[in-house]
Amino acid sequence: MRPKTHIKIFAIATLVWAVFVVAGLPDYYLQHPATTMVFFDIFLIIPFSAIIYHVFIPIKPQRRMKISLWYAFYFTVPFFLYDWIFCGLYLGHGFDFLTVYWFLTVYYFIPWVLFPLIAYGLNHKNENRTNKHKSE
Repeated sequence: MRPKTHIKIFAIATLVWAVFVVAGLPDYYLQHPATTMVFFDIFLIIPFSAIIYHVFIPIKPQRRMKISLWYAFYFTVPFFLYDWIFCGLYLGHGFDFLTVYWFLTVYYFIPWVLFPLIAYGLNHKNENRTNKHKSE
């Protein structure tokens, strides 16, 4: 990817994080019961998957997996750093923020599984289409 693309993805990820912070006010989601947060985490996977699916469609199949790992990086590593600064340092939780805000912590892992799976699925779909056209 070009440097401009890295900057763009980083900026989008930063904006997404900021929106989640504002949406989580006043207590960064701690005001909600744990069951609500479980459903919230599960629900987020649906639109997040749909967006990434559509972002990955125009990417060439041979580049899709590598790009999926870059997206996973930008939607986890900066989130972790921002959350550590906000929850760990500013709110005073230290690294205990990882358990206090467990519903955030799960999203440091989900993109590393989800994004490559979406890339794999699209590549497999393209491969099946290509093989189908070759056999006709």
